[in-house]
Amino acid sequence: MTVMKNLAAAAAVSFALAAHAAPTDTLPTSGTLVVVPAFGEVKHVNDQAVATLAIEEQDKDKAAAASRVNQKMKQGLDIVRAADPQAKLKTQGYYTYPVYPEDRPLPNGQMPKQRVPTAWRVGQYLEVTTTSLDKLPKTVAAAQKVLTLSGLHFGLSPETTKKLDDERIAATYKNLNERINSIANAMGRKVGDAVLDTVDFEGSGNYAQERAQAAPAPMMMRAKMADSADVSEPSFEPGETTLQMQLVGKVRFK
Repeated sequence: MTVMKNLAAAAAVSFALAAHAAPTDTLPTSGTLVVVPAFGEVKHVNDQAVATLAIEEQDKDKAAAASRVNQKMKQGLDIVRAADPQAKLKTQGYYTYPVYPEDRPLPNGQMPKQRVPTAWRVGQYLEVTTTSLDKLPKTVAAAQKVLTLSGLHFGLSPETTKKLDDERIAATYKNLNERINSIANAMGRKVGDAVLDTVDFEGSGNYAQERAQAAPAPMMMRAKMADSADVSEPSFEPGETTLQMQLVGKVRFK
């Protein structure tokens, strides 16, 4: 009988200790401030192209090289204007470089002579911005009779980018609400208990990782056209651009 009483007492003590050590289901969340990063993105077919055309000439006579560059650039400008009257044109990057002979080792004791240019390289670039993508292959092929294509970048026009801002904002704010719902469920709280304290559409505060994608700069290269023969039209695929936005929301639970 005594043994049974001892066993019962020990069992009661063990149950009490276990009940005392059992953790609570959740931590109290009243007044909790939660920082929630959110992201949104929209995609759109590219509707603008920036083509970089170039001309370079080399001659022993610097003036002769410059004269040919000036003449061919003018021809190129006239060709592009005729092929795409709505295109925006910008000449840039005019350069003149001396070309020196190859250095040769000199016998011991001899001083190198002053280097004298054997020729001159003269060139210039033309930037063509257009939304007439259907005309672009024909425009480039026509310009390549005189100039070279040294870079091409597709993107969105400023007008299209501005129109997509509403969609970006809506997508990002929707993602914020979805995350707040998930967080409330994880915390065992109702969404109605959450009050949106702050919304930062700049994504500042280093809460959200920078996700903006910079458009790649067009590759520049110098080349020379051998003649003004007809050029077959190139093939281009504009592709699409993804515009992203990030925001940070601060939510406080009642």
